[in-house]
Amino acid sequence: MKLLIFAGSTRLNSYNRRLAQFAAKLARVKGTDVTLLELGELDIPLYNADLEARATPVDVIRLKSILTEHPAWIICSPEYNASYTALLKNTIDWASSPVKGNPQWSDGLKPFEGKVVGLLSASPGSLGGLRSLEHLCPLLRNLQCWVAPKQFALGHAGTAFDEHGELVNPAQRQGVQAVLDQVLWAGPRLVPT
Repeated sequence: MKLLIFAGSTRLNSYNRRLAQFAAKLARVKGTDVTLLELGELDIPLYNADLEARATPVDVIRLKSILTEHPAWIICSPEYNASYTALLKNTIDWASSPVKGNPQWSDGLKPFEGKVVGLLSASPGSLGGLRSLEHLCPLLRNLQCWVAPKQFALGHAGTAFDEHGELVNPAQRQGVQAVLDQVLWAGPRLVPT
């Protein structure tokens, strides 16, 4: 099964990008085919229906393809003002917008429907970005995703990683592993072949 992992941040030293990289390492150890997507490598503007009416940006079509090709995802969501980031919302808004006149992408749910999604977050605060996940869950369910019941929020993320990008605390490593295990278990069972 192909697993897509990405963070809702483009910041160079983002804790959530570190968490995504760590989750990718754990998944690869289990033999999983992992794609670690960096949203900053896509040229996706702020969503604007007028811009979309002229032409859907090329990297939006690329994003739709990447999401569609992967039956299971791990999203690492930063928390800004007790919710997910504008980058993450913009990414989802573009990916879910139908492309008029394009039969392949005329259904906005196509990249999302039936995907198994695990949620992680990291924050310097004690809650670890948990509130962002509470807001992200209903958005993904509305798009017909299966959201894994297990979630993990990494608190005090500034001191959580060693110099190699590994989580220092075994309980935190197990928290990430538990979400991965649930997604990898559910993916083959819930995603139509």
